[in-house]
Amino acid sequence: MKITVLTYLDAEDESSRDYDPVVRQVARTLRALGHRVSILGVHGDVKRLIAGLRRRKPELVFNLLEMFGDLVTGDIPVAGLLDLLGVKYTGCGPGEFYLSQDKALSKKLLAYEHLLYPRFAVFSPNSDFETGGNLRMPLFVKPARSDASIGVSRKSLVSDAVQLMKRVAAIHSELNDAALAEEYIEGREFYVGVLGNQQAHALPPIEVDFSGFPEGQPKVLDSRAKWEESSAEYKGTKSVVAVLPDEMRARLQKVAVDAYRALRVRDYGRVDLRLTDTGEIYVLEVNASCYLEKSSEFAMAAAAAGLDYPRLIEKIVNLAVTRNRR
Repeated sequence: MKITVLTYLDAEDESSRDYDPVVRQVARTLRALGHRVSILGVHGDVKRLIAGLRRRKPELVFNLLEMFGDLVTGDIPVAGLLDLLGVKYTGCGPGEFYLSQDKALSKKLLAYEHLLYPRFAVFSPNSDFETGGNLRMPLFVKPARSDASIGVSRKSLVSDAVQLMKRVAAIHSELNDAALAEEYIEGREFYVGVLGNQQAHALPPIEVDFSGFPEGQPKVLDSRAKWEESSAEYKGTKSVVAVLPDEMRARLQKVAVDAYRALRVRDYGRVDLRLTDTGEIYVLEVNASCYLEKSSEFAMAAAAAGLDYPRLIEKIVNLAVTRNRR
């Protein structure tokens, strides 16, 4: 097939391409599988995006674009543009991306499906206060729409109303986003990858090992733990294939698939869960079209299920092709 890998440029200047490593990994894998592959890197220029697609005439776009220009949620309108152009692509459409990125709306859909989630409140700069139940401190405060731990730091966990409102004000002013305050759930954290559409199935759970985390800090993967390689938080965590009793593994996988279906995720995604000491499973987040780097938790889970990286990428392509034929 003629496949175009669509990605994001940090700047308009194509000569200064600084691709995320996953782009080259996916492109090389697709070529090794026998496909004719091109890479289209765009920043905030809609005309360049349309011209690039028309010039390449792909049979399928492998969509790795997570933002557009300065718009963090730019993957939503770009997916809509692909639909308008009649271009087939991997992963979610604009509606599905919107559902998974609006964390408050996501929780309402999870509630409809009787899935557990942290109780929450939304503080929007331009609409009324909204709550999903009586909240108990401590609360974890984060942007309602951003991902990749943007706006999440040590200050995100608050224990009183003054700290809460300071974090809300900071998110409003620094990120121009609504603030989501949710109850902090103590427990083990798991990432469960899901593949499929009509017959979605869960991969083996990956657990976040916090055993090396700094003493006394809440076990949360904030921006330091995720991205600052020199920090104690980054060095103190690792992801491992979870060792679980069969019954508990099956429970985690079922909740993940139910959440994946509730938010209408397509082709592939990852569901973040917390397991409490009493055995309750909370859905923290549903990541549509999750990160596909070779060492990512999703690829790790696929490998544990017997899908090496080339077969994983091939599976995603086949899922998108089959879905589009329907």
